[in-house]
Amino acid sequence: ANGYYFSRWTKCIHSSHDLSDMVYIDNYIFNKDVFIQYNSTVGQFVGYTELGVHNAELWNKDPNLLQQERGQVEGYCKHNAEIRQTAIADKT
Repeated sequence: ANGYYFSRWTKCIHSSHDLSDMVYIDNYIFNKDVFIQYNSTVGQFVGYTELGVHNAELWNKDPNLLQQERGQVEGYCKHNAEIRQTAIADKT
């Protein structure tokens, strides 16, 4: 009560069996409102509040951070989706 709430949620979304449409979303949330988001289809951070816009401008200037986020589609999303798909969907 009377505190602050910060969380970070990542999501991997796809609908194709071959994972070719995989999208990685990285949300930064403060007091239940997304203030900055990375979306792999956009390829950069987008701010939704004054602080989020400021941070997005800074983070989008960091090529190492952007490369790390872009790598999550292959290294995190597709990797885990392949494991789950093999374990669940590919059973006959």
